[in-house]
Amino acid sequence: MKIEILKEIIEKKSLKEEFAVLTNLSNGNSEIFNSGKQLDKDFENYKNEIENFYNLKKNGIIEGTQIFIFNYIRPIEVIIVGAVHIAQYLIDYLKNFNFVITIIDPRKYFTTEQRFQNVKIINDWPNNAFEKINTNTNFALITLTHDPKIDDPALNYALKNKFFYIGALGSKKTHIKRCQRLRETGFSEEEISSIYGPIGIKLGGKSTPEIALSIVAQLVSKTNDLLLNSKD
Repeated sequence: MKIEILKEIIEKKSLKEEFAVLTNLSNGNSEIFNSGKQLDKDFENYKNEIENFYNLKKNGIIEGTQIFIFNYIRPIEVIIVGAVHIAQYLIDYLKNFNFVITIIDPRKYFTTEQRFQNVKIINDWPNNAFEKINTNTNFALITLTHDPKIDDPALNYALKNKFFYIGALGSKKTHIKRCQRLRETGFSEEEISSIYGPIGIKLGGKSTPEIALSIVAQLVSKTNDLLLNSKD
């Protein structure tokens, strides 16, 4: 593989772009591919097959050819707003699914390294914190603080930027008030209804680990929906 291809792969991965690497096994030539890109002569005869593999996020040799394709998919990133007790359980569960995790909380006394190890922490208000994050539609948001001053700006940002999953901790009564504030901000009923509140699936338990598990179960389900839809 040429050094130029390797440099382009590194750059695209750093920018969290989705792309594929094509290799013609008969001569070793490679190129970077993404949807709509013009293919060179080593691959142009297999354009339809390549696009099909790319859209399905499939890796491997295209049947009947010497073309190998490997897809690089943008990581699923989870923003947790609120470094509260339940966040510790959430992170323990989420790490098993290879999510990229960031915690946002302006309250530094909550975000100690003892409580949250090997996790990116942004000690700032959400409006400022999101300026430091290059988000896309592969992002999920989980708000945990019950404090409108902290949670609401994060919910506003996630709705405006089309996060694939948005969930907010709190009772039904709390969520009704939350939805009313979002209406007053100008969000439509369709947008507001995309928020999972109260967050999590019904497991019947009320302990902190059980609530965290219910949230992760819902997030994993919606993540699988996202990945499956990307293959349609």
